[in-house]
Amino acid sequence: MWDNRAAMSFRLPIQYDFSLRAYNTLGVEARAQAYLQVTASDMLALIDSNAELDGLPRFVLGGGSNVVLTRDFDGLVLHMCTEGIEIINQDEYATYVRVAAGENWHRFVLWTLAQGLGGLENLSLIPGTVGAAPIQNIGAYGVELKDCFHALTAFDFASGELFRLGKEACEFAYRDSVFKHRLRGRTVIVDVTFALPKQWQPNFRYADLAQELAARGLDSPTARDISDAVIAIRTRKLPDPRVTGNVGSFFKNPLVSAAQRDALLLQHPQLVSYAQAGGSFKLAAGWLIDQCGWKGKRVGSVGVYEKQALVLVNRGGASGKDIVDLARAIQADVLARFGVQLEPEPVFI
Repeated sequence: MWDNRAAMSFRLPIQYDFSLRAYNTLGVEARAQAYLQVTASDMLALIDSNAELDGLPRFVLGGGSNVVLTRDFDGLVLHMCTEGIEIINQDEYATYVRVAAGENWHRFVLWTLAQGLGGLENLSLIPGTVGAAPIQNIGAYGVELKDCFHALTAFDFASGELFRLGKEACEFAYRDSVFKHRLRGRTVIVDVTFALPKQWQPNFRYADLAQELAARGLDSPTARDISDAVIAIRTRKLPDPRVTGNVGSFFKNPLVSAAQRDALLLQHPQLVSYAQAGGSFKLAAGWLIDQCGWKGKRVGSVGVYEKQALVLVNRGGASGKDIVDLARAIQADVLARFGVQLEPEPVFI
């Protein structure tokens, strides 16, 4: 049961009519009716007992790197800023590390490497927080969060209690999890536990990563070597959100059947695709967008990044609507030319 005695020692520092511009990596201006910086998980138990917050919709914010704010939010924004990393157990297979939801993801990855723990190095330099990572099942360069995930703790607003979920219960899929479906809007992740393998094996099957390591003369890379290579690639390809507003890859790589992929390949011999388990194929969304002429194009205050067609950028003063309009125009062009529907990665609010 949730211990309300501990929660009662907190007074909720609610702020009203709060600007979220500095808390989303697109740099879009939007305001929250109410805002709470959550620095301790015990604070969550007090929310429903606060009369001022009664009935307000809730939105959980991490690093703001996977959200498009299309309007002011008429509700309560819960900004998860909890901290803490600890090794909680070891066995012959793995080292188990529990991490607070508010920890910065990349700093956590660097922490694991400093402890001599491999497994997350391919996910270096992904923006956002640890608590947001399972929702999206973040992935890059041939690795997904689920590969090293063990369990998580979440707070259930309906029951007022903490509960624990293992890997199977999280229903991880490509950029997807149970938190986007059955548990959406009902829970907030408090901490995440990772199982980092004792028998670590490098994963550099992804072409760009293999080429980067080869260029560095590394045929037997360490976890740190892989992390350094990933950081170098991402730095070259993706804009720094502190300089140019963006949410990283804006669209998922679409999955299509073998028949659809083969038909597209006949019309477009240079089509970039990757075979998936079960016989389907993943298409490179960036390639599709580039073929439609969007790479580097600017429309008013928004545009498509000149080095990576998957990235939409705020060139200065863009609204959430501007971003959405650009995304829809790109989707329409890709659908018209290739018959493929692109799905955005970020959450629209």
